[in-house]
Amino acid sequence: MDEEKFKTRLKIAKNKIDSNKNDKNKSNHRSYLGIAFKMSTELVSAVVVGTIIGFILDNWFGTKPWLILLFFFLGVITGILNVIRSAKKMNK
Repeated sequence: MDEEKFKTRLKIAKNKIDSNKNDKNKSNHRSYLGIAFKMSTELVSAVVVGTIIGFILDNWFGTKPWLILLFFFLGVITGILNVIRSAKKMNK
């Protein structure tokens, strides 16, 4: 009788451990997906903001393609630096 109760409790404990492992794997996958989405959004938003600033300044000063190109590349550089900075924070 005691041996059967022990086996039953052992099975229940093993099932709980297995279900906890599956839940942790799912939450880790979701958090990595969120981090990847955040980094890609930071990169794209920096490029878009830089390009818009360049477009506005080009219309204001009448230097059509030059400031758009300049601020586009500044946005790309800034976005890459933001992604690198975020990745370094994650490693700590």
